[in-house]
Amino acid sequence: MSRIGQKPIIIPDKVKVTVEGTTVKIEGPKGKAAHEMPETISARLESKNLLVVNNGETRQSRALHGLTRALLANHVLGTHAGFQKKLEIQGVGFKAEVKGKNLSLNLGFSHPVLFPIPADIKITVTDAVNILVEGSDKQKVGAAAAEIRAFYPPEPYKGKGVRYSDEHVRRKEGKTAQSK
Repeated sequence: MSRIGQKPIIIPDKVKVTVEGTTVKIEGPKGKAAHEMPETISARLESKNLLVVNNGETRQSRALHGLTRALLANHVLGTHAGFQKKLEIQGVGFKAEVKGKNLSLNLGFSHPVLFPIPADIKITVTDAVNILVEGSDKQKVGAAAAEIRAFYPPEPYKGKGVRYSDEHVRRKEGKTAQSK
């Protein structure tokens, strides 16, 4: 039995959850989400709790039980409070700015790197080096932040590049001259 799958999901006051067959629809102040349940998993509402029930006995259905509960909990949290990732740009002359529906990054290349902002993601830039990626879907927020970081990951010698704000980059020692 999945320990995580058995925990009820507490629904906040401003979030509305409806269960329609195998689809769970969630609406909140930060957005909407819909989740299609696997065939061996079902969900039911009890007052202000959403319960995920496993109807199968196979190993896969037990694994899907906890996964489905975690995904639904993320949807509830995302539509209520939202998710965010913070990125920092380090390097001389490196900067970012939002231009319309694109994020323009100057990362030392001969041209600015343009990142098209996804529809349900909000990106804000402060001080030209701090990027905040926000949205109601945890997976999309993380994917957008990872794509931005992938343009110039932090390098270990000078520490230049795009990094998460809580990321620690291990620095390497550079070459030293040998004396004879």
